Amino acid sequence: MIQLLVLAIAMLIGLASTRLMKLIHLPNVTGYLIAGILIGPYVLGLAFSSLSFNGNPLNSLIYDDQVMSYISNVALGFIAFSIGASFKFSSLKAVGSKIVLITVFEALGASIFVILGLFLTKIFISDIPVEIILTLGAISCATAPAATLMVIKQYKAKGPVVSTLLPVVAFDDAVALIVFEVLFSIAKAMAKGTTPNFLSLAVWPLLSILASIVIGLICGLIISFCFRFFASRANRMIMCIIAIFICVGVSTLPWSTFLPEGVNFSTSGLLSTMICGATLINFGKQSDMTFERIDLITPPIFMLFFVISGASLDLSIFASKNAVIIIAIALVYLIFRVIGKWLGAFSSTTITKCDKNVRTYLGFALIPQAGVAIGLATSATTTLTKEGQDLIALGQTEAGQQLVNYGSMILAIILTSTLIYELIGPVITKLVLTKAGEIKRN
Repeated sequence: MIQLLVLAIAMLIGLASTRLMKLIHLPNVTGYLIAGILIGPYVLGLAFSSLSFNGNPLNSLIYDDQVMSYISNVALGFIAFSIGASFKFSSLKAVGSKIVLITVFEALGASIFVILGLFLTKIFISDIPVEIILTLGAISCATAPAATLMVIKQYKAKGPVVSTLLPVVAFDDAVALIVFEVLFSIAKAMAKGTTPNFLSLAVWPLLSILASIVIGLICGLIISFCFRFFASRANRMIMCIIAIFICVGVSTLPWSTFLPEGVNFSTSGLLSTMICGATLINFGKQSDMTFERIDLITPPIFMLFFVISGASLDLSIFASKNAVIIIAIALVYLIFRVIGKWLGAFSSTTITKCDKNVRTYLGFALIPQAGVAIGLATSATTTLTKEGQDLIALGQTEAGQQLVNYGSMILAIILTSTLIYELIGPVITKLVLTKAGEIKRN
C-alpha cells in the first residue's frame, strides 16, 4: 500500500522537525504541524496533482481520507485514555470540587465571549450567519489535551498549575460535547427553518453523554477485573489497546439507522476512552505501570495525528469569495476565545482560592485547540453537508446549498484557527509553565 510509504515519509519529516524545534526552543508539536502543512496537498502535494498510480490519481492515494480518519480517531483514543490517568482519586482530593467549577467557568467563558464577539462583528459584516456563530461558540469550549499533554511530558513539568491543568483539560472536553450538542441542534434547526424541540436539545444529547460514560466505565471495569488473571505487562497493555479500539469503534457505529428519523444520537469515543482510563487507574491493580508502558508506544501515534492535522488545512479557502469573511471570523474567534478562557479561569480560580500561579497562568495554558475542536467541526460539516444534499435531492437547491456552504465555512474557520492555536499554544504553555517554575530551565 502506497499509504504506508506516505505515513513513513510523514513520520520521517515529523521526526526531522523535532531537531529544528530544539534549536529554536519550540515544542515538538509545533514542528509536527508545520511538517504537516509542508507535505499537505496544497504545498508539496501540488507536485503530485497531475500524476497517477495504477490508474488512480496519486493525490487521492497519498491523502486518503479514510486512512487519515482512522489514525486521527485512534490517536484521540490514546490521548483521552492517557488523560483519564489524571483522574486518580488520591490526586483529585487535592483539588476536589474546584475542578468542576473552574472547568465550567473557563469553557463557558470562551463560548460566551466568542458568541458575543461574533455578534458584534455581525454589525459590520452582516453576511455572518447566526448558525455559524452558535456552532463556533460551542466548539470554542474545547481545549487540545494532546498538545498540552505533550508539552508537559516533553519538559517533565510538575507543580500546582499542571496538577490543576490536566483534570481541567479532561473535563473541558466533556463540557464542550454537551454545549456543542445543544447549540448545534439550535443552529441546525435554524438553518433548516425548523424549530428545535426538547428532545433534540436536552434528552438525546444527555443520553449520548451518559451512553459514552457507561461504555467507558464498563470497559474500564472489565479490564480492571481481567488484570487479576494477566500479570504480564505486555498482556495488560494489549487489553488496554483493545478497550481503546472498542470505545473508539463504538463511537463510529451508524446509530441513526437504528433510531427514529431526526434523532441526533452518537457516542463520544473521546469521552468513553477517557472514562475507561479513569476507571482503570482507580480500580486496576498496578495500573500505573501499564500506563507507563502505553506511554512508550504513543509518541509515533501522536506525531502522525499532528502531522495529519497540519496537512488537513485547506489553503484554497483563502482564494474563495468567502475568504474575507472566513478570515474575519477566524480572527475574532481567535481573540475572543483566549479572552473568555483566561477570564473564566482567572475568576473561577480566584473564587476557589487557588494558588497565585494557578490564577495567573492557568488561562494561558488552555489556549491550544486541535483534536476535539476539529472533530466537532468535522461532525458539524458532515451533518450539514448530508442534510444539504438531501434537500438538494428534494428540489430545494438553494436551501440545500446553503447548508453545504455553512459546513464548509465552519471547518475552514476551525482548521485555520486551530493551526494558529497549535503553533502558538504549545509555545505559550511552555512559557507560562516555565514562569510558574514548573519547567526547569536548562
